[in-house]
Amino acid sequence: MADASAQTGKQMIGTRPSRLRDFWNSFRENRGAVIGLYVFLAFLLVAVFAPLIAPYSPSAQFRDAILQPPVWQDGGTWQFALGTDAVGRDMLSRLIHGARFSFFVGIVVVVVAVTGGVIIGLIAGFAPSWLDALIMRLMDIILAFPSLLLALVLVAVLGPTLLNAMIAIALVLQPHYVRLTRASVMSERSKDYVTASRVAGAGRLRLMFITVLPNCLAPIIVQAALSFSTAILDAAALGFLGMGAQPPTPEWGTMLADAREFVLRAWWVVTFPGIAILVTVLAINLMGDGLRDALDPKLKRS
Repeated sequence: MADASAQTGKQMIGTRPSRLRDFWNSFRENRGAVIGLYVFLAFLLVAVFAPLIAPYSPSAQFRDAILQPPVWQDGGTWQFALGTDAVGRDMLSRLIHGARFSFFVGIVVVVVAVTGGVIIGLIAGFAPSWLDALIMRLMDIILAFPSLLLALVLVAVLGPTLLNAMIAIALVLQPHYVRLTRASVMSERSKDYVTASRVAGAGRLRLMFITVLPNCLAPIIVQAALSFSTAILDAAALGFLGMGAQPPTPEWGTMLADAREFVLRAWWVVTFPGIAILVTVLAINLMGDGLRDALDPKLKRS
């Protein structure tokens, strides 16, 4: 009889949906989020395998094919399917390699912003009231400035390079994670499991990083997904203003800046980088909405 009970228990455990399956079932209810996920995965694959996918080097110049139109327009050829820019570089190759730069920017910015913001937010949540107030007022001061303007000032101080642009964007986005982490910590500190861990003798660091932090990750993950698209957009804006990646780097914002004077003569040199930014940012935002619905129990559909 005991064996039968054990077997029944194993069957119940086997049929019980795992957390990952439950998350996917909630996530895929949002069709826009699923489409965004597929577009994001395609973006990731293009970024990883850019040297293999791109037909030419992003800096290769074909002087006999300057401002050649796309293949479907008069004068276009399959040699340059999306046309060429003002110095004869293949637009398709530069867009593909630009995906690698944009993905790199998003990863670095999110990792730096999340790491610093979570640590400072945990400190603020467990700190004495005077230190908590000091940290939060500092974050309020940073948030009082327009994000792009503050990033421009930081890049102007550090120097106009892609690395400095990433550092500036990460510093601008960090206060959002500080406030989000602190709010989650404050709501978790009073719960029974934290009190039990404290009574059991857990130290301050264990309470912060082992006990409380794992229960604060859901909103942080959602914010990280949305910050990924913000980082790509801000990097493109800084590149367009000449304060981010510098020519001849095939970064989408820099490509837009180089093509400004050819808007009326060669529409493709402006349109295709803009579409790449639009599709990527939209896909990541749709995916972030799906993550929010799947990770927040209050937003899950019945």
